Amino acid sequence: MENKATYSHTDPMLKKRDEFEDMLEERRNSSDFRYALKCYTPVVYKNLTPCDANSLKSMVLQSDQLHYVISQVSKETGRTREDLQEEASGIIEEMAHRLQLSTVRFFAFALCKVFKTLFKSICVNEDGIQRLQQAIHEHPVVLLPSHRSYMDFLLMSYILYTYDIALPVIAAGMDFMGMKVVGEMLRMSGAFFIRRSFGGDKLYWAVFSEYVKTILKNGLAPVEFFLEGTRSRTSKSLTPKLGLLNIAIDPFLKGEVFDISLVPVSISYERILEESLYAREMLGVPKPKESTSGLFKARKVLSEDYGSIHVYFGQPVSVRQLAEGRVNRCQFSLTPRYIPMRPNEDVQTFVNDTAYRLVRAQEENMVLKPWVLLATILLQAEDLERGIPLEELTEQALWLRDLCRQYGGFLHWPDHMTPSEVISSSLSLHHGLVRLSEGNVYLALSGEAQSGPVSPEEQVLSRAVPVLSCVSYRNQALHVFVRPALLATAVHTSASNNKQDIFNTFSFLRNMFCNEFILCPNATVQDFEEACFLLVKTGVLQVSQQEMVVTPRGHRTMSFLSRLLLPFVQGYQVVCAFLCEKASDTLTEKEFVQAIRKFVIKQLLSGTLRYPEVLSSDLQKNAFAALLRLGAVHKVKSVDQTGLKINKVTVNSLEDTLGGKLPTPKASVARL
Repeated sequence: MENKATYSHTDPMLKKRDEFEDMLEERRNSSDFRYALKCYTPVVYKNLTPCDANSLKSMVLQSDQLHYVISQVSKETGRTREDLQEEASGIIEEMAHRLQLSTVRFFAFALCKVFKTLFKSICVNEDGIQRLQQAIHEHPVVLLPSHRSYMDFLLMSYILYTYDIALPVIAAGMDFMGMKVVGEMLRMSGAFFIRRSFGGDKLYWAVFSEYVKTILKNGLAPVEFFLEGTRSRTSKSLTPKLGLLNIAIDPFLKGEVFDISLVPVSISYERILEESLYAREMLGVPKPKESTSGLFKARKVLSEDYGSIHVYFGQPVSVRQLAEGRVNRCQFSLTPRYIPMRPNEDVQTFVNDTAYRLVRAQEENMVLKPWVLLATILLQAEDLERGIPLEELTEQALWLRDLCRQYGGFLHWPDHMTPSEVISSSLSLHHGLVRLSEGNVYLALSGEAQSGPVSPEEQVLSRAVPVLSCVSYRNQALHVFVRPALLATAVHTSASNNKQDIFNTFSFLRNMFCNEFILCPNATVQDFEEACFLLVKTGVLQVSQQEMVVTPRGHRTMSFLSRLLLPFVQGYQVVCAFLCEKASDTLTEKEFVQAIRKFVIKQLLSGTLRYPEVLSSDLQKNAFAALLRLGAVHKVKSVDQTGLKINKVTVNSLEDTLGGKLPTPKASVARL
């Protein structure tokens, strides 16, 4: 439908994306041994001669910045410079990679065997590979893959080795170093190990930042890290962490390099290896410690089919172009480069905006499989036990396929198969989560067989595992629908059709859920206009200067979009209800997750709550973070614990506003 509203958004349908090639096809038809021993001559930055790992360590230890920090720490603590220099040497020995081509060749051979067993195909956009090759030759490069699986960084190195691209050095958590043999092999494949938190350890920070910057400003190798900081257990993108990005951009800001290329990479799994592990983690089962024995116990996954992987290398983003007109680099020439500087507010805002932009680029190039749509539909079924007739599921999937494409979703729907074949194939691949019986498709809620009597609470948790696994697939599509869904919820919740009232509600909801979804800071009006554009373009809404009205043909879409956000709305309401009704004055931050889980289980058992996904610790922590941000809860730190002070009036008000019982406060940004 032609859009008659005056919104300046690019039609998502017009997004140009590259074609994919299956890189496993050649591997299935030729020798893995010959592949592992192939001539490997990657393009390097301006044809420089790569330096070895020991030379890199020496460069860091002899750097002006590290000497300056050692001098400062020596003055502050009274420790000798020699003692601190020795500590710095120990830090870099623990941290540094020892990239060896022989180890990379071994991994290439082993991963060939594993990937051909696990996956039908690994599809890569080869145009993106060519762009990356060019970028590596011209500027230092930072690779920023999405992070949904342990497999991600092995997969990245495997792809780059296959296409003769310089292997990256990869920031990895210390927990991997604890995997005896495998930890050292990862180090020899390019991993460097960093602590999860540095506290106020100035020396550690100086060694770490200088290590990364030395690699970048000399173009020794692409640097790879995960912007989200950790794996997403829910398949939603996480709020970006800025520490490493700040370090990576610093050489450009200080004029040490002409430019730096940031390359977002989107890795999409048709079936996630860790799906049930993640679901259990969300329900409070501790994450298993990384170990070599655990790796070998996981060999049973080799007997399963995990479908296909799509890896999309996005357009390299020039830091120079991003910074133009936004950051005044003159400020950095007033201080010697080796003196660490805290970034000022302009720089912090610039880095934060850049991080959000890059995560959104990752999201937009995530490939969605048919199962993502099926999981979304099954979770909206009136009764999870009874499910949906297969014929109805097929019709709804085709409707949702078209809607997803209209909203710009990167959907991989096999056109050479009939709809019923596509559905059947998806259900078969995810046989652990779904059942087909007497023409009805429903989630496999029975869970694993348990010995002995099972309490009602244990049964609730057991049945929640397949639901949360299914939720992680639905979450893969949320970035496509979240803005229209916020608007649909605002229209549904708002007391009138008045455009300003609906905008106020949209703004409130967006602010409430900005820990939950990737919603760029200070872009409320832009997101509102994007949502309006999509709903007007698809004939769902009619928008005038003053009013917004749902068209007769738009009710189905509005209902779907509202129900998509309902688990989040109800989940946040439940957290508010718990804090108002049950939370004691002595509740600590540590006790919060356990206490809220018990409260949610009771709500589910009594039937007052219908969404098991509210048991997810991720949703609960995001709701808690939102209440902290909005001033409804305050942390009170004492010697041995962090207590919580709850403003029950504010919490009650937020709960009522979420439910549409109270009008939303006027948005601070009024320009529509």
